[in-house]
Amino acid sequence: MIAALAPNPSIDRFFLVADQVRIGAIHRPSELIAVAGGKGLNVARAASTLGGDVRAVALLAGHAGRWIADELLDNAIRADVVWTTGETRSSLTAADPESGRPTEFYERGESTDPAAWERFADRVSALSGASWASISGSLPPGIPAAASADLVERARSTGARVAVDQAGAALAAALGAAPDLVKVNASEARELTGQSEPRAAALALHESLLKRRDLVGLDAPATVVTAGEAGAYLVAPDGRAWRGTLDARGPFPNGSGDSFLGGLLAALDGGAAVPADAAELWQAALPLALGAATANAERAGAGRLDPRRARTLAAQALVQPS
Repeated sequence: MIAALAPNPSIDRFFLVADQVRIGAIHRPSELIAVAGGKGLNVARAASTLGGDVRAVALLAGHAGRWIADELLDNAIRADVVWTTGETRSSLTAADPESGRPTEFYERGESTDPAAWERFADRVSALSGASWASISGSLPPGIPAAASADLVERARSTGARVAVDQAGAALAAALGAAPDLVKVNASEARELTGQSEPRAAALALHESLLKRRDLVGLDAPATVVTAGEAGAYLVAPDGRAWRGTLDARGPFPNGSGDSFLGGLLAALDGGAAVPADAAELWQAALPLALGAATANAERAGAGRLDPRRARTLAAQALVQPS
């Protein structure tokens, strides 16, 4: 099972507009797509769509929170919800149908009741049966970055391996707790390592994380740096580096990184054929991650990928030693 933690969810609204978005102008969208979003729920939806056994753990509030809970139910995603005061945030993306170039408006959300946050963290400690726990996206306002490290440690205490996809201070804190898998984009990797080349950044991040895990007696980690059209660079726990590419593009990249992680975890958790040699598992999982990310980009709205299309694309992916 994959436990997808969503500490700061959102109703993500996606407008398709015929013209370039202009300040002061009236825009009449040709289509509106709304999903239970934020990075954590995007991961949950992508992994579930690909056949993964998924449970979302979400901190929700107000009318928006109830809409999200209903949407998860409608999508057959099991949800373990912690309710707090206030209102869950919303985010808006506007893009034209041809280029897909987005203009984005992301609410930060409301400050969370500390008691509700503690209940959320306790729910993570009570996870049962998860082989992977993903921690994705921002923390609610008022929650210190150190809470990301606490979530890593709580999830690990349940026996789950922990995957992290965050940014800034929250990511730095999570890295201090030495998760099993870190997935970042090229820009985030450059900030972390000072390496502008994605392969070098993935290797540097792996070396740093390996040292932290060695200090506390943990097995070797894996790191992934996604690089858009240049593909993704994976350093497996055994230290081997792989580059995965896919010669296909879509106009709507929003959520592709989340779908990548959802696809990767679905494959690692049994959503793809498991090779006889366990050391090859990471290499075998990379195509589904690439297929999920690209299928996501072909449809407006984060994490709304077609599973058959994702697997067709996965079969076309090229994975080579890097």
